[in-house]
Amino acid sequence: MNTLSRRGFLAASAAAVAVAHMPRFALAQTPDSLRLAAATRTLDIDGRAASVFGLAGSGGQGLVLDPGQRFRVDLTNDLDVGTIIHWHGQIPPNAQDGVPDMPMPLLAPGETRSYDFEARPGTHWMHSHVPTQEMQLLAAPLIVRSAEDVAADRQEVVMFLHDFSFKSPEEVLAEISGGHAGGGHGAHAHHGGAQPMQGTPMGGMPMDQMPGMGGMMGMGGQMGGMAMDLNDYDWDAYLANDRTLSDPDVVQVERGGRIRLRVINAAAATVFWIDTGAAGARLVAADGHAVQPLSGNRFGLAMGQRLDLEIDLPNENGAWPILALREGARERTGLILATPGAEVRRVDAVAEAEAPAFDTDLAQEARLIAVDALPERPVDRSQMLMLGGSMQPYVWTINGAVWGQHQPVTARRGERVVLSFHNMSMMGHPMHLHGHVFQVVGLNGRRVAGALRDTVYVPPMSMVDLALDAGEAARWMLHCHHMPHLATGMMTEFAVSASV
Repeated sequence: MNTLSRRGFLAASAAAVAVAHMPRFALAQTPDSLRLAAATRTLDIDGRAASVFGLAGSGGQGLVLDPGQRFRVDLTNDLDVGTIIHWHGQIPPNAQDGVPDMPMPLLAPGETRSYDFEARPGTHWMHSHVPTQEMQLLAAPLIVRSAEDVAADRQEVVMFLHDFSFKSPEEVLAEISGGHAGGGHGAHAHHGGAQPMQGTPMGGMPMDQMPGMGGMMGMGGQMGGMAMDLNDYDWDAYLANDRTLSDPDVVQVERGGRIRLRVINAAAATVFWIDTGAAGARLVAADGHAVQPLSGNRFGLAMGQRLDLEIDLPNENGAWPILALREGARERTGLILATPGAEVRRVDAVAEAEAPAFDTDLAQEARLIAVDALPERPVDRSQMLMLGGSMQPYVWTINGAVWGQHQPVTARRGERVVLSFHNMSMMGHPMHLHGHVFQVVGLNGRRVAGALRDTVYVPPMSMVDLALDAGEAARWMLHCHHMPHLATGMMTEFAVSASV
């Protein structure tokens, strides 16, 4: 049996993580610091060797922190190129946030950099903030356990999802963009190569001729008679814990056991539905924050998002596939929960029918209610952000501009801010804000007391409002977490100034 603990996703103790991995270029550390290395590794993907990147702690890919443990990590770059890691879901001091030159430069090959901040509990992850490197799997789980997690009588399982191509990221981006790529980000950036799409978010259709907001989405990815662009690339493989369904991760579980399944969508450009099949589930957290439990067996998540599912297994021997279905397509990946000695049947990597488009009417998002909502207070500042772009030319914008031509979104430290994302393009955009937790407070003009998040999915022709309290006075990234969109400039900054 293959178990997640063997593959390094379940919790090795923090002490073991601290001492077992010794990068070649490590500097002196405090005794309780952890070591993490960005390095090259080889995967077997459907019988073919693939050279990818990774983030290795002592127990394999990723880190697990105990309740109250600080994020005290020494990161070593064992790659032959510069890199920088963003701690997605954490709120470090801005200098430790992990964005190229904002303010820290890339780590040079062989360099070690130390990080030290208070860790936020929940299901999070970490990844390069150079889009081409994230596309090469330079990403891993970052799990911060709470006291409740330790006390609970349940098994924790991580399901880390990715999409993969045997082609280089540069080749993939060239195929996707058709040569139309400008305003990039990170080590491969080139600024100013694309023109802002002022008032023409859909290949030339003026905004005053756009369909109305909300309720425009039909079945099969049709909206107002126009087709959505669900997937702009067909990847060679879809991975769950670095494996495909030809050789899936088989996690040994107990009869009648309770599972906390931590699902992380680390894909570059793929939205997944999580289908628990015969093992009914409860969605209990989104992006690491508790929500009122929501029962079901199919839940979706976009790139950068996380879901925690509680699963109560039957008191019998058996095997339960947990599948991740690619939206608008038949491909799927997943893992299998199995009791000792149970027959584990092969699951085809291609389903008989296409999975639907994800949350086009925001129905799932509307059902998520935060357990610990933001306190009520007057709104000090509101701003609309228009999300635009098209497949031809392949340019994606925020407020009509790509990175390098952008106007920052501004606020003062401590202000209550409402940001409204208005998507006037035919692709969905998972919008991620660094350095802050926000609450979803409006969906297509309807007020909600929604989930606390750091990444919200904005479907085509939809509007999502979020509320937050502006944090450290600094420049914080605000961008789409679809890597080809980010690589071609779909990013701005949330510039927080000091309070008066």
